[in-house]
Amino acid sequence: MTYSIKEFAKMFQTTEHTLRYYTDIGLLPCQRDSGNHRIFDETAVNWMRGITYLKRCGTPIKDIKRYFDLCRMEESEENLLERYHIILHQCEQAHKKAAEAEATAEYMDHKVKHYEEILSGRIPDDTNPGTWQPNSTK
Repeated sequence: MTYSIKEFAKMFQTTEHTLRYYTDIGLLPCQRDSGNHRIFDETAVNWMRGITYLKRCGTPIKDIKRYFDLCRMEESEENLLERYHIILHQCEQAHKKAAEAEATAEYMDHKVKHYEEILSGRIPDDTNPGTWQPNSTK
């Protein structure tokens, strides 16, 4: 199955401009149809999935490109080890972001419950910064 650039952009919730950039720098493989328009196949889907997840880890495009360039090279132990270290680092970044997201969600759950108590009249509204008074340092 092949996808037009518009379909592919929609599939990955990105822009056509971004896809053109990725193909222009050799990051994302594509083919051309008879009208010289970019078309994407299942191989491109797999590459784009990898790009998407690496970006979500905060990986800069130049580092994603380095990883994908290594994937295209002839296999060697050195090459494999470098790819492994890139993925290991990004895995650590993903777990760090997940822990941060979990802490944020817990904080927001607490805030929701606090507002529900205020709205139900069980406690006074103590959330207005205008009513907050700093401790006296006399």
